Amino acid sequence: MHENRDAALARLKRLEGQVRGISRMVEDDRYCIDILTQIAAVRAALKGVERLVIEDHAAHCIEDAVSSGDESEQRAKFLELIHLLDRARD
Repeated sequence: MHENRDAALARLKRLEGQVRGISRMVEDDRYCIDILTQIAAVRAALKGVERLVIEDHAAHCIEDAVSSGDESEQRAKFLELIHLLDRARD
């Protein structure tokens, strides 16, 4: 990670707090819909972190492969990105 490292870490620290909050909600037998709402918020926040990591990968790892001129490295990084995006859709 390069440019987005600090932003990703800040978001992950917030996520830690949100997950602890969900644990407390479960311990306190809070209303299921409230718990599910918080779980959805955590899922959305994780997607945001994922997007930062993908952007960083594209901006640095793939850019480096393109500028290297090495076709096999370019192909490998491109396939990595395709697999990464495919996993991110789930």
